[in-house]
Amino acid sequence: MTAPMKTKADAAIQVKTLRKAFGEQRVLNGIDLEVARGETLSVLGRSGTGKSVLLKLIIGLQQPDSGSIRVHGQEITKLTRQQLNEIRKTMGFLFQNSALYDSLTVEQNVAFPLERAGGLSNAERNKRVRELLATVGMEKDLDKLPGQISGGMQKRVGLARALALSPDIVLFDEPTTGLDPITASEIDALILKMQKETNLTSIVVTHDLPSARTVSDRLALMRDGEILIEGSFKDLQASKDEFVVQFLSRDS
Repeated sequence: MTAPMKTKADAAIQVKTLRKAFGEQRVLNGIDLEVARGETLSVLGRSGTGKSVLLKLIIGLQQPDSGSIRVHGQEITKLTRQQLNEIRKTMGFLFQNSALYDSLTVEQNVAFPLERAGGLSNAERNKRVRELLATVGMEKDLDKLPGQISGGMQKRVGLARALALSPDIVLFDEPTTGLDPITASEIDALILKMQKETNLTSIVVTHDLPSARTVSDRLALMRDGEILIEGSFKDLQASKDEFVVQFLSRDS
């Protein structure tokens, strides 16, 4: 992908000196990060380096110990729950395990955020759900329960649900984890399709280097709760840092 021109004024997400600890364990240790409108940033790193925590802070599922998070220029760390819920309507979140409701059908899972948001008639909501499921290739499985479909299909449904409210920011937590290479490539293709069609701003947390190369304009590699290096894949390849070299040399 060709990275868009990025300026501070274009930033959809701005994170400054973000810190988070759980007891004695420091997870984020002063993160600074910006994501331009329409840009896809992949965040890489070993397990336990705070990548998923970063996403949960950005969407407001957790609160930072200190630091600033701005979404479309608005500081979200000081918002009331009602104000935060309004911001969340502009953001989608694809959880690592898809987080579908086991007792709801595929159709009902995708309809859930639309029902909570209101404003649509039953016919409009049903039409929207079917359009979303068709976009991810799941329109023939709308009556199935999550337990009746594969992990890759669950990811597709999770993506459809994340897009239900037409967000302009989507956060992906390990979108290809646990999938075979063919299915992972299909998920990557879906992400690229969404980016092209809607100009999404995305942060993708992943261990999957081929996936990151495929979907990203820019990459950031974390170590010990900090951003060690960020830039294009070529920028990372050019690094002489031992950790960067070792990370990029992995087979997976």
